[in-house]
Parts: sequence; structure tokens; C-alpha cells
Amino acid sequence: MPTTTQAEVCPLCDGTGWKPLAGSPQGKDKNKSTNNDRRVTRCDCRLRARNQTLLATARIPPRYEHCELASYTTDFPGAHPSLAFAQVSATRFAQEYDPRDGTGLLIIGKIGTGKTHLAVGIIKELMGRGIPSLFYDYRELLKEIQNSYNATVQTTELDVLRPVFESDVLVLDELGAVKPTEWVWDTVSLILNTRYNNKRTTIITTNFDDQPPAGANGAVSIARAATRSETLGDRIGERMRSRLHEMCRIIKMEGDDFRQKFRSASFR
Repeated sequence: MPTTTQAEVCPLCDGTGWKPLAGSPQGKDKNKSTNNDRRVTRCDCRLRARNQTLLATARIPPRYEHCELASYTTDFPGAHPSLAFAQVSATRFAQEYDPRDGTGLLIIGKIGTGKTHLAVGIIKELMGRGIPSLFYDYRELLKEIQNSYNATVQTTELDVLRPVFESDVLVLDELGAVKPTEWVWDTVSLILNTRYNNKRTTIITTNFDDQPPAGANGAVSIARAATRSETLGDRIGERMRSRLHEMCRIIKMEGDDFRQKFRSASFR
């Protein structure tokens, strides 16, 4: 009787991880096969295993593990036209992704419009093609970096930042959600500039309007700052906002908070 291990051996590759290309000649004796008479490619079983490993290490929160580009729906009453355009843009971005380019996305919209859903959908699509990706909530990332300064914690700042710097694709969710300080600005600058210089793709979501900070270029006077909503420039500084415009294409999503209206975790 076959053992459990034998039963689990992939019938396409016999456990080697390689399968013959369609149409390639097969010798009766595998031991006599040569590179001239047997062309092979990675077996589907190994590709699936790699994709599962990428998903397991991507840090996608359980609340959003179900999110796919195809499952982002705009077919409901009152849906703003920008949501359908955002889905098309995100899908095209995933399809046309080129690791040599490094251009990312800046997804801007109110709470509940589905920014995180689309961002997760993109990296799940890319990981399905074997492209390493990483998800980080902006607040949690800053907290982990701060915790690394604690002598009792068995991690260092570099341990936290290395995968953030090196991942082929990084989702930085809720940029600007932490009250700005000099340390926050310096940290954001380090992350974004490092990825920009290394041509790494960064996908960013934010609830803040893409406008300069109060007083920048005379856009809004300091006196009026208290009566207006905070902008992305207020939260990360004008220099980094300008850097994002170099790094990313911009997708703007408008409409009501459908996550609250429909009580669905699919929207954020």
C-alpha cells in the first residue's frame, strides 16, 4: 500500500518540481534523458507552494485576506463613478506591473471607499505571479520601529526596516494617520526615499487630501489652518508629498463610507 508521503507526490513532476514542456519528447528511461531531448519548466505544484509562502509572509491582516480585485464591487446604489475607474486602474496596474519601472500608486479617498481592498487585491494578484509583496499599516510600522529601541525587545530597527526597504512591492496603508513629529517625518522620508532610489514599487493609501501644508506657497494661510481639514502635506510634509508625486500614479476615490453603510470589511 502507498504511504501518505507517496500519495502526496505530484503526478506531473514525480516530486522533482519540474514538468516537461508541452510537446517536448520524452525518453522511456528518465535516467537517459538529456537537455537535448527533454525540456522542462517549473511544475504548478511548486508555483502554488511559492505563492502560498508569499501570502503567508505578506502580513495581510485577516480582515482583508479575502480581498481580490475582481471582488471589489461598485454595483450598488449611489456608487461614485470614481470607484469603478479606480478598480479599472488598479487592475491595469497589476496586469502591467514591471519590476524595472518602480512606479507605484497613491490611492486617495475618504474612509470606507475601498482603498485597502484595491491595494490588497493588487499585491495578491502580483504574488500569484511570484512577486514578493509586503503589507504594512502605517501606524503599526511606526510602532514596531519605536519598539525596536527598547532594549528588552529582541529586534532592531534594521530588522524591521530591511523587509520594508527590500520587498519588491510594499503597501503602506493609511499614510499620515500618525500625528506628525520630526521623528515621524524623518522616518517617512527614510522609507520613501530608500524605496524611490532603489526603484521599488510602493502602493500607498491615505484618507488625506493631496494638498500642500498650511502656509506652503501661500496656498493656505496659517490663520485659516484651524478652520480647514488637514491635508497630506500637513501630515507628511511638502517635501515628501512632492516625492510621492515622483514615485506614484494617483488614483482618487470619492463617495460615501460604504463600509459603514453595508457593514462590510471589504471597504476601507
